[in-house]
Amino acid sequence: MKLKDIQNIFHKELDAIFGANEVGSFFNILISHYLKLNRIALVLDPDLTISKEEEQPLFEALSRLKIEEPIQYIIGETEFFGLPFKVNEYTLIPRPETEELVTLVVQDSKSKIQSIKSLTILDIGTGTGCIAISLAKNIPNAQVYAVDVSEEALKIAQKNAELNKVDVRFIQADILNKDSVNVKFNSIEFDIIVSNPPYVRHLEKVEIKNNVLKHEPHLALFVDDNNPLQFYAAITDFASDNLKEKGLLFFEINQYLGNETKELMKDRGFTDLELKLDIFGNNRMLKGKKNF
Repeated sequence: MKLKDIQNIFHKELDAIFGANEVGSFFNILISHYLKLNRIALVLDPDLTISKEEEQPLFEALSRLKIEEPIQYIIGETEFFGLPFKVNEYTLIPRPETEELVTLVVQDSKSKIQSIKSLTILDIGTGTGCIAISLAKNIPNAQVYAVDVSEEALKIAQKNAELNKVDVRFIQADILNKDSVNVKFNSIEFDIIVSNPPYVRHLEKVEIKNNVLKHEPHLALFVDDNNPLQFYAAITDFASDNLKEKGLLFFEINQYLGNETKELMKDRGFTDLELKLDIFGNNRMLKGKKNF
């Protein structure tokens, strides 16, 4: 079958759902992933024909796209902070906003590195491991730990650490269970703790696209409307006990709860609080210092 004909089928079946530009992007990603062809191939040879065996993964992908499954899950990978990451249904797909959080941590770590030979860093709710691995890759001599409640997510995170050739210690623990977490880290003090925990309230589901709502893990996304800051409270309490003096705590946050999250950290004694906007102009990052 001609590849051009398959491309036309993709547009016919999917344009009404995603729009022509995004469908074109999907098709280019798929032929690159499965056929090792770039988008210029069809320009150079409009009559390019592929075999039945080569057609199969494209049509399977089409079926999955029709139910709005994310393209990253279909090909099983994505890119974050310039690095490759495996993803599956047990992990959130890393977002550009989270890259901004990593950039902030990397920038702020430079001043600490000048006075400390090696930084000890903890990523809470690691998922794919994208934050922990990116920090390990970009902060010299960092000792990086990462926690997640999901055993399946940690399997992917470990594969991603191996893929990117970094050493991260992954630990299964529930940050909401204070006693069990403290047992895992009773002898470690951290220079930096960073987290992108679940923060979307159920009342905000109307703002979430179907590809996220139907396919990404709700465990990593949603919190109770009546207690939306429960993870921030638990993590800040943990940081109070496990950060070194002058240690830094970084959060990705719910854009609608920036001031509330900032007050939570302030009430627990953190200082030098900074609420930062993401590329879309939303309150998205928060950092504070432990001065006690």
